[in-house]
Parts: sequence; C-alpha cells; structure tokens
Amino acid sequence: MATSPTPTTPRLIIHGGAGHITRANLPPTSWAAYSAFLCFLVSSTSALLSNGTSALDAATIAVIALEENPLFNCGRGAVFTRAGTIELEASVMVSRGYRKRGVGVTLVKRVRNPIKLAREMLVRGECDGGKGGNGGDGDPSGGRGGAQGHVFLSGGTVEDLAEGWGLEMVEEGWHWTRKRWEEHKRGLEAEEGGGGMEGEDWGSVGDMRCGGRAWDGKEYLPQGTVGCVCLDREGTLCVATSTGGLTNKLPGRVGDTPTLGAGFWAEEWETPVPALVPQPRVITRSEAVSTLLPESLRRFLNAYFPSLLDYTALPTSTSGLGDHKHPQSVVCAAAMSGTGNGDSFLRLDAVRTAAAILRFAPHRSLASAVKQIAGCGGELEKSAGDRWQTGEGQGGIIGVSLVDGKGEVVFDFNCGGMFRAWVDDEGRERVMVFKEEY
Repeated sequence: MATSPTPTTPRLIIHGGAGHITRANLPPTSWAAYSAFLCFLVSSTSALLSNGTSALDAATIAVIALEENPLFNCGRGAVFTRAGTIELEASVMVSRGYRKRGVGVTLVKRVRNPIKLAREMLVRGECDGGKGGNGGDGDPSGGRGGAQGHVFLSGGTVEDLAEGWGLEMVEEGWHWTRKRWEEHKRGLEAEEGGGGMEGEDWGSVGDMRCGGRAWDGKEYLPQGTVGCVCLDREGTLCVATSTGGLTNKLPGRVGDTPTLGAGFWAEEWETPVPALVPQPRVITRSEAVSTLLPESLRRFLNAYFPSLLDYTALPTSTSGLGDHKHPQSVVCAAAMSGTGNGDSFLRLDAVRTAAAILRFAPHRSLASAVKQIAGCGGELEKSAGDRWQTGEGQGGIIGVSLVDGKGEVVFDFNCGGMFRAWVDDEGRERVMVFKEEY
C-alpha cells in the first residue's frame, strides 16, 4: 500500500445538528450560546491535531464535549422516546489502522458517554480472535476484548461490555434534562389535541415526532446528530458521531448514526495515475550515422557525400526502449458524518453512497458527491417526495477528503440550517448555521 506524504496538514469539521432552523426559532441569544461553544470546540480540537493527536482521539474528545453539553441532542441533551426513555446511539470509523475500521452502538441507556464505548469497541477489536463465549473477568466478549469481532451491538449486551471495560456507568436518569422532557410532554399533548406550538423559539420549542400530525412545519425538530471528522498529520481520517435520535421516536428504533454507511463512513483506497511513457528522442542523421557506422566508412562518406551526414533530423525510439514504468497510484480517502432525518439516510445508505460516488465515478470531488446526496434538490430531498414538509429527507453531511496528501473540508445541507464549525483553507476557524452568515 502506497502511503501519502507526511506530515499531512490536519483538517477538521464539526456539526451539531440540522433541520428546520430559522432566525425566528433560533433567536440571537440562542445562537450566541451555540456559536460560542462550537468556536471553543473547533479551536481546541484543531490544537490537538496540530500537536500530533491522532484523528481517532481528537474526534472522540470533540464528541465527548458535545455529549456533555445539554444544548445538543446527544448524551445529556438527548431527546426522549414516546415511552419517556432515552436511548442513545454512537459510532466511530477510521480510514485505516484498525481491523474493524468502523463500529456502532445503539439502545444505550447507562453509559455516560456512548462515543467512548464506540471507540473502545473499535480499539479492543485488535484483540479479537477465537470463538468467544463467556470468558470471565466481567468480559462477555469471551476475554478477547472487542466483542468477538462484531461491529454493531445494542442494549444490555453492549452495556455489559462497557461495564467490564471500566467505562463510566450512570443511572438512566443522568441523561435527563428538563428542556427535553418538556419537549417530549408537549409533543405528546399536541398530538392528542391536534394543536401546534407556533411562536416558540428554538431554545424552548415543543418538538414533535418527525412526520407526526401535530408538527406544524415551523419548529426545529431536534432530529439531528452531532459529529466530528478529523484528518491527522499521519494522513488518517476519523469520523465520530453521537445522537439521541428523533424526538418521541418509538422505543427500540435504530437510526442511521450507528449504522455503517447510512450515517457515517470512512475509507481509504488507491487511485491509479497514467503510466509515464517515454517520449522518442529526436536526433540528426549525422548522429545516427556516427553511432552505427565504422570510423573509416564515416570518413569516406564525409569526404564524398557530405550532404548525407547533414540530412534533416529524424525521430528515433532507440532511446528509452524498455524504460516503460508500471502504473503509479495515489492514496485517496474520505470520511463523512450525516445529520438530520435518520430514516431517510437509512433508505439511501446516504453517506456510503456519497463516498462511492467519489471513489468510483471518474473526476468527481467529495464536495460534488455530498451536494448530490444532501444538497438542495439532492437525493435525500427527492426521497421524501410530498412528505418533505414533514421533515422527512431533511439533513446535511460534513466530511473531509484526502487526495495525495492534501485534505479538503466539505459540507452541504438541504434544510433551513446546520450547526457547523470548521477550519477553512486559510486556517481560519469558522462557525455557521445558515447558508449565509447569521
């Protein structure tokens, strides 16, 4: 496997959810809180990458911070199911360096930081082997450290693993917040009464189940995921993603966030470049005669037929024969995280589809692939059909591509807004929510 030049310039982008966000439901005071935190987070994560922290560790640390902040729909700010419970999901994936490459966890209730659990499952996968079984020492993976090679686990099984691995466990109520609980109750009440909640701002909106009959199409539904995509100095990409899912979802619902290819993806491949074919060297006739004829014959020709040696130049392929080189290749990679209506991402296998466009369609960029899937009029929006106004199909994708050692940050979304923070090509830290500045 060819390797990209090192050190690579690190790249970074973070998202904090997407959906029907407008200035009416995101007043300046709310935006100030979100933007200040995202600015801090992108700055601190960028510093980690610049100091040599791996993409896996930097992305995990960033998402831990998001899980600890009740502003966001993950960890302690997660939304409730219809039954009044919280079921968390998280995932992590790298472009290279770990055998499992990507893992997802879902239906998590007692792990304080689900993204730590996803990372642990990935890293411990290097110890997998054998048939597994009950291996003792509190390790349901059979003592082999990484869930017997599985890449997607849920509920009690993965929580038992977390406890055996020494991750911090909490009571289910630890993730509870009053804001989300009130949203949950108002959403159910509005469904029963058939009413909307026009006029409330994003900071206290009573959100509905996406597509529910009580949603009036004006409020921001916290159906978004949070995520981080990093490129480190070694040329490795990592995506880390976490969510509480859809407001008032059915218990047991599994979304795109822990599902490989649907809500997250990272991979690396080699792309051939044209072979270097040597060009024929142009020589004069006199050079050819001098090379091929004996000295005595050359003197005779020069004395009696001098014009023969001064004949016009002609090409020859005698130079460079056998110098044809094998086709070379450059290392390419991409990592992406999606946010929005997860059921739509699942139907399209959205993020992996964007990666496949980049990998298998000639001359395509990641920016154009993401636009085709998550941009206005793209495949996500088309998939919703006449249900677009219910929130179906809404969302966005962030990502970083790597081509021959150079990284590029990309993003696009088809809805009102997507919270995002990144370091641009000039090294400036940027924070935005709408297409234009707030």
